[in-house]
Amino acid sequence: MLNVVLVAPEIPQNTGNIARSALALGLKLHIVKPCGFSLETAAVKRAGVDYWKYVDITTWEDLDEFLASNDTGKMHFFSKRGKVRYDSAAYRHGDFLVFGCESAGLPANILEKYGDRSRYLPISDTRIRSLNLASAATAAMYEAMRQLDFKEV
Repeated sequence: MLNVVLVAPEIPQNTGNIARSALALGLKLHIVKPCGFSLETAAVKRAGVDYWKYVDITTWEDLDEFLASNDTGKMHFFSKRGKVRYDSAAYRHGDFLVFGCESAGLPANILEKYGDRSRYLPISDTRIRSLNLASAATAAMYEAMRQLDFKEV
């Protein structure tokens, strides 16, 4: 199973949309606290429609706990400052697609430490600072599953 990880998500609608895509593809969702909202809020559930109760979700108290409990060698850290274009990376079963919060992305120390495992989605127009978190996560999830020939679905 592939995993999608949201580190300190801030916008419930993004989390709900990512949860729906994760469920559609058979991925596990990890949410690393702190969250900018309660996972019980109506906005999260509305974005996830009535599927929220079926999403396989694990929550972590903080990023240190998550990293210590999982194999960082299987992690792909997504950032506009990533080193490898997302579709040039090789994805395998059990990998983690890790995304930072909407306002700040992943912490700089994570990108420094795991720079060789950092990924980016290309943005052609320099007026665009970043992509929407749900859009970026969905693009990455579908690329990883495409490489795996959608065998987990």
